[in-house]
Amino acid sequence: MKPRVMSLVLFTCMVGMIISLSEVSLSNSIISLLAVAMGSGAAGALNMWYESDLDALMSRTCLRPIPTGKVKKKQALYFGIILSVLSTVILYYASNLLSAALLIFTIGFYFFIYTIWLKRKTPQNIVIGGAAGALPPVIGWTIATGQISIEPIILFLIIFLWTPSHFWALSLYKAGDYKRAKIPMLPIIAGTHTTKFNILMYSIMMTPIVIAPYFFNLGGLIYLTVSLAMTSYYVLLCYKLFKENRPKDSNVIARKIFVYSIFYLFVIFFLLLIESLLKLI
Repeated sequence: MKPRVMSLVLFTCMVGMIISLSEVSLSNSIISLLAVAMGSGAAGALNMWYESDLDALMSRTCLRPIPTGKVKKKQALYFGIILSVLSTVILYYASNLLSAALLIFTIGFYFFIYTIWLKRKTPQNIVIGGAAGALPPVIGWTIATGQISIEPIILFLIIFLWTPSHFWALSLYKAGDYKRAKIPMLPIIAGTHTTKFNILMYSIMMTPIVIAPYFFNLGGLIYLTVSLAMTSYYVLLCYKLFKENRPKDSNVIARKIFVYSIFYLFVIFFLLLIESLLKLI
């Protein structure tokens, strides 16, 4: 079920729900978030079912349940399908039709569009496929409000524009894995220099979107200051990676960007959460 991915999905969904400042009962909130967690786990299970052959070839994924024989492929498939249906039905009854529709769309997009169609065919797989990972805060917002507005779209864009630099940094120092599995990640298809340039460009494009919550009353001055400082450091790391020509040092910086990017996204959403809670005091 990819619990580490699920935790980020659940957190960003919860932030989207809370910062809408709409009233949702505690029981409905808990059940809705549980349903989203189940939906995330369903997508992960279906992804592992379909990619078990690739997972077995990569050092990063070879210890997953199917390659190690702990779970059979059919079991993972049935588990993923059942969780997909259950999570959607539960979310529909706990919240509303829009939230349930967005959840099943997210599961379907991640599995059919990203996993089956894009991942093995184009180096833009994580750019387009990143839309699935960017939808949880939108789902959270709709759980609370029953509608979509500009605010959740901003939250969506933050994650959407963050995703390429995050995953391409990983693909740089794990290029051997992707090459062995014949996955057309950008470093394999376009080369290291092009990948570094794209990482830098996406980090720059992310900047105005990250500070946008301040101008839409989602974040205050503290959010603006901290997010701008953290994003500036993010861009600086990406620039250093772009200018570095030594492969070993490039891998060190790429790994640093990957680790920092996770911390970065968590802090951005945590700040939005804290500032929204302060408005209630």
